[in-house]
Amino acid sequence: MVESSGNQDSPLMNGNTPILGLDVWEHAYYLRYQNRRPEYINAFYNVINWQEVSRRYQAALA
Repeated sequence: MVESSGNQDSPLMNGNTPILGLDVWEHAYYLRYQNRRPEYINAFYNVINWQEVSRRYQAALA
């Protein structure tokens, strides 16, 4: 499931188990990317440890 939460809510509040998170509030990217949020999101995909994401996914299924 892909979930977007507002107002600083966490997916954990709904009893979900996050396997990958991306903070897109301005504080997360503004110093490096200013208002270029799409560039920040693209760069995020370059640093994801997919083996760890897979491990977390398998653990969530168990």
